Parts: sequence; C-alpha cells; structure tokens
Amino acid sequence: MPTPVLYSFRRCPYAIRARMAVFNSDIQIDIHEVSLKNKPRAMLEVSSKGTVPVLVVDDQVIDESLDIMLWALNINDPDGWYADYSEAEKSHAMQLITQNDEEFKGWLDKYKYADRHPEFEQNYYREKCENYLWILETALQKGTYLMGDTVSLADMAIFPFIRQFSMVDQQWFDNCPFPNTRRWLTSLLGLPLFARVMAKTSAGLK
Repeated sequence: MPTPVLYSFRRCPYAIRARMAVFNSDIQIDIHEVSLKNKPRAMLEVSSKGTVPVLVVDDQVIDESLDIMLWALNINDPDGWYADYSEAEKSHAMQLITQNDEEFKGWLDKYKYADRHPEFEQNYYREKCENYLWILETALQKGTYLMGDTVSLADMAIFPFIRQFSMVDQQWFDNCPFPNTRRWLTSLLGLPLFARVMAKTSAGLK
C-alpha cells in the first residue's frame, strides 16, 4: 500500500491544522512542501483547486483541511480531540469551526492585507475580526480550551488562524482585551506537537 501523500505549505493555517491532526494521529505520511508560486503538476492533476492541503491516500483525494483532520482522527485519535465528545459537543465544535472558516477568515484576510482593500481602514477589518474573538473569549471563560479543560478538534482547527491574526499587529494583540484568548493561543503554540509540525526540513522549507 503506497504511503499517503500530503501536499502542504508550512505557514498556511489550513495546512497547519491538517498536519496537527495527521502528526498527532501518528500516521506515516509523505509530506510534499509546495511552492505556491510553482505548484506541482501532480497536485494540480488530483485537485484542480490548486490550494493546500491536499491528501492523496490510495485512490482517494481529500482537499479540504477539516476533512483531512477528520480522516486522521477517524484512524487514530489518541488524545480524544473528537472521539471523546458527545454528538451535541461535536456539533458545537463544528459551529465554532464554521464561523472561523466562513466569517472570521474573510475579515482576517482583509485585516492582514488591508492595503489591497482600501474601502476601509485596517482598524475596521480588525474590529470585524474581534466579533469572533469575543465568541472565543467567552468560551474560554468556562475552561482552559474551547470545549472545556481538554484539547479538542475545535482548538486545533481554529488556533492557526488566531496565530495569523496575532501576527498582523503583535503589539496590539499583546494588549488586546482578550486575555483568555491570548493565554489559550500561547498554550497551543507551546505544544511540542506544534513545534514538530512547524519544523523546517532538510529540504530548506521556508
């Protein structure tokens, strides 16, 4: 059986969350780091979307990061990121992830690249992002992580995007009115798993 291939890009939040699940599930996988300026033909042949991550396993192609996470956790979920939660809790986790993917990410892109969206000042886009941060802040008042006191799929699917948000204006984020969110992000960034996921390889990944 051929080793599954994961087309990835080290700094992409979608690719980060996919790698977090795959690495934690301890699945043997061949990671192909992609240059977004020169995407490999093999990847484009299996997924015309042209975006990472893309997982090729046997005759199956999975080109949505959340689906890759669920694929990995279905094989092995050693820390109970998904398996340990009730159906109602899973539904809530998916709601938080959907809000991240369908609402927050759009405002994040405009905040990060405000010069490309001159219709409004950068602060306007940041304020739109803050609407979602308040949701996270409220959830984190009840526990260490978004679903309580243990790490869940929601945490791992969302934190790479909050990391990206924090880096747009680190000084503002360090002093923003979201102390629980800052603590949560710092905790996840300090995980040995995250260090493994972000490690540069001998191929000279950037």
